[in-house]
Amino acid sequence: MSIPDLKTQLAELIALPSISSASPRHDMGNLAVIERLAQWLETLGFAVRILPLPDNPNKANLLATLGTGPGGLVLAGHTDTVPCDEQLWDSSPFTLSERDNRFYGLGATDMKGFFPIAIEAARTFLDTPLKQPLMILATADEESSMAGARALASQGFPKARYAVIGEPTGLRPIRMHKGIMMEAVRLQGRSGHSSDPALGRSALDAMHDVMTELVNLRKALQSRYQHSGFTLPTPTLNLGCIHGGDNPNRICGQCELQFDLRGVPGMHNDELRQQIRQRLQPIADLHQVNFELVDLMPGIEPFEQDADSDLVKAAEQLSGHQADAVAFGTEAGFMQQLGMETIVMGPGSIDVAHQPNEYLAHEQIVPAVELLRGLIKRFCL
Repeated sequence: MSIPDLKTQLAELIALPSISSASPRHDMGNLAVIERLAQWLETLGFAVRILPLPDNPNKANLLATLGTGPGGLVLAGHTDTVPCDEQLWDSSPFTLSERDNRFYGLGATDMKGFFPIAIEAARTFLDTPLKQPLMILATADEESSMAGARALASQGFPKARYAVIGEPTGLRPIRMHKGIMMEAVRLQGRSGHSSDPALGRSALDAMHDVMTELVNLRKALQSRYQHSGFTLPTPTLNLGCIHGGDNPNRICGQCELQFDLRGVPGMHNDELRQQIRQRLQPIADLHQVNFELVDLMPGIEPFEQDADSDLVKAAEQLSGHQADAVAFGTEAGFMQQLGMETIVMGPGSIDVAHQPNEYLAHEQIVPAVELLRGLIKRFCL
């Protein structure tokens, strides 16, 4: 029994919607994609495990292994996509469209397109005894919560020595990215008539001081932490949106500020949250308002793979590019937690992801297959 060619595989994966979203209105499962990949990989002789996410049987990870032994190489990608505005696309986002030497479709580059490429690279070695196993890993929910990668890290597998996350990097190896925290400060005061401030406790007055303190924290973090590997070498803290009160003649009883903090390698999200609590609690006490710091999403830790690691050196040699850094977050840190040397490297451009008319350029496909073949030869034969 044979499996479809690369283009047909991509068309079939794109035709299976697998949107993940923090909004229940848009969120859906990924089982159809996982089961299709499992079918193809089993046909090729991989040993396949489908791993449902805890408390969510409609979502799963997949781990397919060719060969046995310690160590080995993992080619990893996520099966979910972001939501889309179909009316803004020039063609259906769920139907593969080919024009201008590009494949168009939701997930074409971010990152369903990686799986047919990884499968095509693996097919070269189906009849070759492997000294170390080759694994293809497909995860759930990267675009919303990274629940798939978190589940794998807690379960303690896959067990391998090297991992390549196939996010779109234009086939340039990436060995570091910043962390991500999205938090909300919620203040609960007491409303009252604006003619007499003593009748209430203004959450908005307290939030003014909170914002000032967060700006002070930003300055302190940028003074303390710098990483020359990034175009913007310092951590960032963005005050994103604020909501509070309901009328100009009422003392504001409730106020919420949402912010985004992106740390560089060497910083840790839990320690940052503790710093924030320590700085903001005295302000809440002064204004006599209740204070809560809430995670809007599970954070992603900063990621960095050593520049002298075997995987980085091999990827640089095979790709012809020096390993670099990106601003977006990935599942790389979770693979690293499992003890693997990890890089991010895949076909396509992040610049066309998350927007209408997402595409994968034809010119990226053959070089991507050859690059993965080179890594398999290096670390599995």
